Amino acid sequence: MDIEKIYKILEKELKEYTIPLAEQIDIKSKNSFYVLIGTMLSARTKDQITAKVCDNLFKEIKNTDDLIKIKIEKLEQLLYPVGFYKTKAKNLKLLAKKLKEDFNNKVPRTIEELITLPGVGRKTANLVIAVSYKIPAICVDTHVHRIFNRIGYIETKNPLETEMVLRNKLPKKFWIDTNYLFVILGQNICFPRNPNCEKCPINKICLKKIK
Repeated sequence: MDIEKIYKILEKELKEYTIPLAEQIDIKSKNSFYVLIGTMLSARTKDQITAKVCDNLFKEIKNTDDLIKIKIEKLEQLLYPVGFYKTKAKNLKLLAKKLKEDFNNKVPRTIEELITLPGVGRKTANLVIAVSYKIPAICVDTHVHRIFNRIGYIETKNPLETEMVLRNKLPKKFWIDTNYLFVILGQNICFPRNPNCEKCPINKICLKKIK
């Protein structure tokens, strides 16, 4: 499979679609702290909802000290209606404290350090590194996992396995753009059920291993 051709096609044909939330935040703010928070809040929540919440939140929260000082009740109000907003509020408070105490108020630049933060898993860590720091990292969410298996480039059972296989197989020059392109494709065309294959720009390349 010509994976370079796939990336070139997607880069050209997906420009008309709305970019994912993390990239939106990075373009607006150039602030890794905001990208980290936005990525955490976006879990199990639509980007449109998370974007509105982030706009309101970032009017109140500018840095770790603001996040430490804000009362949990107020933070919960700001985070509603993102999914699991109470749990995320609690994690953000703990995260701010750890950033201040262990990382001098700076968002770490490695996956190993990022995943020590409350509420941060490998998906979030990889995305922050790729989007904020432009360091090659593969963020695998449900879209990336599903589509790479569907097109027949890999055969894996879960997102973690997908990340590890792609780290060995996918040329590093494609890593940073992987989540960006495949999230757009997954949200707008390559749906979990009833994918719009006729509209897909890589329809003729895809092996259509639909499960």
